[in-house]
Amino acid sequence: MSKLLQNRFFACLAAIFCTLLWGTAFPFIKLGYRAFEVAEGDTGSMLLFAGLRFSLAGLMVFCVLCVSRKRFIKLNKTDVAPVLLLGAVQTAAQYLFTYVGIGFTSGANTSVITACASFITVLAAPLFFKSDRLTALKIFGCALGFGGVLLINGGAGISLDTLFGDVMIFFSTVFAAGGNLIAKRVTQKRNPVKVTAYQLLFGGLALILSGLISGGRLNLGNLQGVLILLWLALVSAAAFSVWTALLKVHPASRISVFNLLVPVFGTVLSGILLGENVFRLETAMSLLLISCGIVLVNLNIMRKNDD
Repeated sequence: MSKLLQNRFFACLAAIFCTLLWGTAFPFIKLGYRAFEVAEGDTGSMLLFAGLRFSLAGLMVFCVLCVSRKRFIKLNKTDVAPVLLLGAVQTAAQYLFTYVGIGFTSGANTSVITACASFITVLAAPLFFKSDRLTALKIFGCALGFGGVLLINGGAGISLDTLFGDVMIFFSTVFAAGGNLIAKRVTQKRNPVKVTAYQLLFGGLALILSGLISGGRLNLGNLQGVLILLWLALVSAAAFSVWTALLKVHPASRISVFNLLVPVFGTVLSGILLGENVFRLETAMSLLLISCGIVLVNLNIMRKNDD
C-alpha cells in the first residue's frame, strides 16, 4: 500500500477521496446535533459528540490493524509522547474549536473557512521541512484561496452571531495545520496507521472528558443519531488513516493543499442535506478562486520536482 501511495496520480486520487469524506462531515455533524437534540450553545454535548466520534474512529482503525497483523498492536515507549502530542493538536484541540464553532455558523461557511488550514500548512512547511520551499507562485495561489474564503464570508453577510462561530472555526484550522506538520514529522519512522489509531483514541477520550466535565449529555438510544455518529467515525477512520499515510511519503504542502477541496464538497452537500442557500454567485466565485489556488500550488510543486 505504501508503494501505491507513492505514485503521484494515485496519491492525488487518495487525497481527493479524503477531502470528499471530510466534506460530508460538516452537514452530518449538524444532522447529528438535530438527531440528538443538541441545543445551540450546548458546548458540553457538542464536545461529547466529537469525543465519541473520534474514539470510535480510533477503535475502528485499531481493530483493523490488530486483525490484519494478527496480534495486539501497542505503542513503544519512545512513540508515546509524539503520538499524544499529535492527538492533542490534530484531534482534541482542532475539533474542540470545530464543534463549538459549527453550532454558531453555517455548514457552508465552516467548510470554506476550514480551507485556511491548507494555506497555513503551505506557508509554515518551509520552516520545518527544507524540501517545501516558499515561492512566489505558492504565495499567489494561497492569496487566491484566501480571497475565496473572504468572498464567501462577505457574501454571506457576517453578523456578530456568526462571527463568533467563524472565529472558532478559524482557530480550529490553525491546529489542523499544526497537526499536518506534526503528523509529517511523527510518521517518518513509524507506522502511520498505528499512529492514526492511537492519536484518534487519545484525542477522542480527551474530548469526551471535556464534554462530561462541561455537563454534556447524549441520548444514545436515538437510532438515527447513533447511525450518524457511526458514519462520522467511519469517515474519520478512513480519511485520517489515508491522509496520515500520504503525509508520510509526500511533501506536506503537496498533500495539505488538497484540503481546499473540502469546501467544494462541503458547500454542495450542505446545500443538498441542510437546505442552506449556498448556490449563490459569491459561493461559485469563491470556490473558483480556491480551485485556482490549489492548481497553482500543485503546478509549482510539480515544476520544482521536475527540475
